[in-house]
Amino acid sequence: MTPKQAEAITAVVTGVLKDSISIISQSFVSKEEMHKSEMLHEAALSKFKGEVKSSQDNHFSLLQRDTERLRTDIDKLRSELRYEIDKVTAGQRLDLNLERGRIREELSNQNTETSNLTNKLDREIHALKTQLEAGKYEVIKYCIGTVVSVTAVGLGLLRIFK
Repeated sequence: MTPKQAEAITAVVTGVLKDSISIISQSFVSKEEMHKSEMLHEAALSKFKGEVKSSQDNHFSLLQRDTERLRTDIDKLRSELRYEIDKVTAGQRLDLNLERGRIREELSNQNTETSNLTNKLDREIHALKTQLEAGKYEVIKYCIGTVVSVTAVGLGLLRIFK
C-alpha cells in the first residue's frame, strides 16, 4: 500500500471512529447529568411516596370515620330494634292477659251456668223422686185398700154362705 492510500484509509477509519464516538457519546449521559437525573428521580420518588402516604392516611381516616358512622348507625338500629321488640312483646303480653281474663270470665260464666243447671236438674230429680214416692204411696194405698176390700167381700161372702 502506498502511503497516500494508508493515509486515506486511516483518515476514513478515523472519521468513522469520530462519528461513531460522537454517536455513542450522544447516547450516553455524563456523570453530572446522571447525578442530576438521579436527584430528580429521587425527589420525584420521595414526592410520590409522600403523596401515597398522605393518600393512605386520608383514606384510612375516611375509613375510620365511615366505620364509626356505621357503628353508630348499627347501635341506633339495635336500640330501635330492641324498642320495637319490647313494644311488640308488651303488646303481646297485654293481649295474652286480656285473653286470659276473657277466658277466665267465660269459664266463670260457664261454671255458674253449669252450677245453675246442676241445681235445677237436682231439684227436678228430687221433684220426680217425690212424685214417684207419692205415686208409690198411692199405689200401695190402693193395693191395700183393694186387698182389704177383697178380703172383706170374701169374708162377707164366707159368712153369707156358711
